[in-house]
Amino acid sequence: MGAVEVILIAVLSIIVGVLLGIFGYHQAVVKKKEYAKHKAEDILKDAEKERSNILKAAQIEAKEYMIKARNEIEKEERESKKELQKWEKRLQTKETNLEKRQAYLDEKIEIINKKQEDITTIESELEKKMQEIDQLVEEQQKKLEKISGMTKEQAKNVLIESVEEEAKREVAAKIKKYEEEVKNESKRLSQDILTIAMEKIASNYVAERTVATVTLPSDEMKGRIIGREGRNIRSFEKETGTDLIIDDTPEVVVISSFNPLRREIAKIALERLVNDGRIHPARIEETVEKVKKELVQEASEEAKKVVFDLDIGDLHPELIKYLGLLKYRTSYTQNVLAHSVEVAYLSGLMASELGLNIKLAKRAGLLHDIGKAVDQEVEGSHTKVGSELAKKYGEDGYIVNAIMSHHGEVEPNCPESVLVSIADTLSAARPGARRERLESYIQRLEELEGIAKARDGVKEAYAIQAGRELRVIVEPTLLDDNRSLMLARDIVKDIAEKITYTGQVKVVVIRENRAIEYAN
Repeated sequence: MGAVEVILIAVLSIIVGVLLGIFGYHQAVVKKKEYAKHKAEDILKDAEKERSNILKAAQIEAKEYMIKARNEIEKEERESKKELQKWEKRLQTKETNLEKRQAYLDEKIEIINKKQEDITTIESELEKKMQEIDQLVEEQQKKLEKISGMTKEQAKNVLIESVEEEAKREVAAKIKKYEEEVKNESKRLSQDILTIAMEKIASNYVAERTVATVTLPSDEMKGRIIGREGRNIRSFEKETGTDLIIDDTPEVVVISSFNPLRREIAKIALERLVNDGRIHPARIEETVEKVKKELVQEASEEAKKVVFDLDIGDLHPELIKYLGLLKYRTSYTQNVLAHSVEVAYLSGLMASELGLNIKLAKRAGLLHDIGKAVDQEVEGSHTKVGSELAKKYGEDGYIVNAIMSHHGEVEPNCPESVLVSIADTLSAARPGARRERLESYIQRLEELEGIAKARDGVKEAYAIQAGRELRVIVEPTLLDDNRSLMLARDIVKDIAEKITYTGQVKVVVIRENRAIEYAN
């Protein structure tokens, strides 16, 4: 065979293969379509069956719901009929009652109409009698005007004036009575509040002295303290600002100073120098400086504790520092920090009784003498210095006013400022707060009693409350009430002229008359 024939045979084979492939593919597609058609018909048949089942179930459920709803409607209808029957019965009952009430009201109306006719008759009779009375009154008025010589208006004015005068007298008497009651009640309440505050406060009195003693291990130490040509003692006195007294008293050195802080620094520094044994000017300067810092730090810690215990909030660190320094200040031998704490507690207690701001009262009471921590270094009173410090470090205007006004230099602008002033007086004036020589204390009490006993009619006299009150008992047969009042005034004048005292002295004259009988 030739090459051409081979090629033709190959091409024909390829064409026949392609045609066979196409035919096979067409047959496969036809079979798939028939299969899909049969599958779709099956799905439609199943769906038709499912639809018929669902319709049957829905019809059954609808019938059940209809039956149930019909039963409920019938039940509600029966209940509604019962309720309507009840309301019908009630309405019938009310109609019956209304008919009875209507009949009762008709009877009442007839009775009222009869009484109205009677009242009309009585009114006409009264009108006639009033006319007769008016005529009689006019006749009597004319007779009275002739007798008194005054017209009706003149008599009315005189009567009104007399009534007004009487009313004014009664009003004045009642006002005076109420003023006395208010005065007595306010005095009683203030005494109760002060008594409660004083009962609740319990402060210990700390006596301060102008000297402190340091015990030495031996008298040989005195020479080392003095040093060569006295250089050590001069250096010590210069650094501490105190006087060091070294005398013949065995194993004791006395430190003298009116400044408690300097005295305490000197005492602690000297004790440390003695224990260390190295005593020379450089060592003295170093030790004294170290003790100063330690005491200031210790005082600040104590001040922080006081602020925490009083529960008054935070204070500026500088105010804490100045407050701590009050521990080493005294006023008439009374420790100023202890006094400030006492004033704070008293102010808070009184504020609590009066329903005022307790924290404000405590804070103002604690800071009221803060100026005494620096008043030796700057010019001005401690109230002025203290108020400037409080203002500088951000304290409230009420606190500043309380500090400035507690000695009366300015007017208080709030009740808490007044309480601080009262608490300051109580803390300073209470018995035992400020030390006094026993002899002068007793002498002053005897002078008070002597002034009262020198008067005629005085039976006994007792000075009480550390000389703040003088009770005078008089003979009731020799002095009456008016003379007792004059006696109290005369004793007050004598006390003011003859005795020097702080605060005030209350004089109470007691006149008691007793009648005693016995039944046998």
